[in-house]
Amino acid sequence: MPDDVRREVEIAAPVERVWELVTRPENVRVWWAFDGAAIDLRPGGSIVHHWSEHGTYRGVIEKVEPPYRLTYRYARAPDSEPEPGRQTHVAIELWATAEGGTTVRVTESGFAALAMTDEEKAAHVRVVEDGWGGGLTTLADLARKQPA
Repeated sequence: MPDDVRREVEIAAPVERVWELVTRPENVRVWWAFDGAAIDLRPGGSIVHHWSEHGTYRGVIEKVEPPYRLTYRYARAPDSEPEPGRQTHVAIELWATAEGGTTVRVTESGFAALAMTDEEKAAHVRVVEDGWGGGLTTLADLARKQPA
């Protein structure tokens, strides 16, 4: 079982625009946390994602390097706080392409340290893989539909 999940997407929009899509709650609600998002965009700030079918997930922001990098610790389960054994680490990285677009890479890591059985960890990794894959596809679609 891998300890990290990595997904990438190419987006036909400049880095600064994609950064806004990734970090502004009103945009995050469109491509990721469909039922609500709150982001206090500073180290130590909170990040909250809500889905009616999954619950509310909380994180603590570690690094903010506009417009290229956002990292945070993320609770594994809904309605809990991120803490050792119950959290993963998410890194969202953006960089400009030669064509004037943006590559977005999301890496979620720390699955091996989760307080879960190996079977539960493997199932969780599959959910995360599917989630980030679908989310990044929706992010690219949003950038096409809502240019800067």
